[in-house]
Amino acid sequence: MTEQEGYIKFTLDWQETDPLIPVEAFVKLNAWREILYNLDMIGADSQGIGFGNISVRDPGSPRFYITGSATGKERILGEEHYCLVTGFDLERNALSGEGPVKPSAESMSHAVIYAIDPGTNAVIHIHHKLFWEKLLYQVPTTPETAEYGTPEMAEEIKILLANPDNFAKRVVVMAGHPDGIIFFGKDLDEAGAYTLSYFNEVL
Repeated sequence: MTEQEGYIKFTLDWQETDPLIPVEAFVKLNAWREILYNLDMIGADSQGIGFGNISVRDPGSPRFYITGSATGKERILGEEHYCLVTGFDLERNALSGEGPVKPSAESMSHAVIYAIDPGTNAVIHIHHKLFWEKLLYQVPTTPETAEYGTPEMAEEIKILLANPDNFAKRVVVMAGHPDGIIFFGKDLDEAGAYTLSYFNEVL
């Protein structure tokens, strides 16, 4: 466990396996991730630490496929770069998963959004300084005291989205996670459309 940005802060029960992601989910995730990568919303900083992640729900279940830890720097991902998150416990700050790579450090935030709404099937977490500054406190925003990858952040997201007006905006800005913004939707196309719509509106 470490406090350095980009690293997992929750207790992880992970089983290493061969790639698990279905072809349809893989193709859709990579298509949207490439768009976001080209807009510098997913990538890596000057120190090589990755940022941004993207996930889709495993149809008909609480599980979800998400980009793996430390994959932000890769322009194109292979099946080996995705993990299946199989469960989480917010109170214990614990998460379980399986696949060829460990799940993203922001998996807890994705998990709580999927748990809140069965109709949400995709979550996008991006980093973009100017975009973040423009949206900060203009849309649902978590407190500065809630740090990335913590149960406090997940709990604050849960509280925000319990308000129907906040939920309808399909966006959460993370004040305690500089440059971090989450978008979500009924599928990846909707989540991506919200991302680009807000981006075009404020920049």
